[in-house]
Amino acid sequence: MTSFSGYLPYAFALIIAIPFLVLLRQFVFTYIRLKEQEIRLLTVKSNSENKAQSYERMVLFLERMKPSNIVQRFDKELAVHEFIFLTEKAISEEFEYNSSQQLYITKNSWKNIVDSKNAVIDLLHTTYEGLKGDANLEEFKTIFIMNYINGEDYISATIEDLRREILIIA
Repeated sequence: MTSFSGYLPYAFALIIAIPFLVLLRQFVFTYIRLKEQEIRLLTVKSNSENKAQSYERMVLFLERMKPSNIVQRFDKELAVHEFIFLTEKAISEEFEYNSSQQLYITKNSWKNIVDSKNAVIDLLHTTYEGLKGDANLEEFKTIFIMNYINGEDYISATIEDLRREILIIA
């Protein structure tokens, strides 16, 4: 017959270790669950911050695209066609730089931003075509601003839509 007395120290150690192992297991699983929640919260917070920054960047882009701000950008000694070329290039480059922001902005707002950009570029060209090359740069800038003022203020409308959207998101 085998004596169980040789196994008593192992049994005693096992009886004492099991509750500690259960508590340790519970602690590890709770810690992992809390870390996962923290990561989810940080992701949501980060995503909200990205959205807010996207809206801010696009409002800044639209503000810079307003004709009253565009006419101040380049040297007064340029020819009208040079001014148009440089302005269109600057708008396109800034738009391309900000194009990744469409990931965080609604499709409708992005469409309005693209439409505003295209409308400003079209206004540059139609103003130039209306002058038939007879004006200097200062006259062109004045007529360009007046054409914008007399038309629909699509940039301000787009900015206002972006403001409404960010309030809904926040």
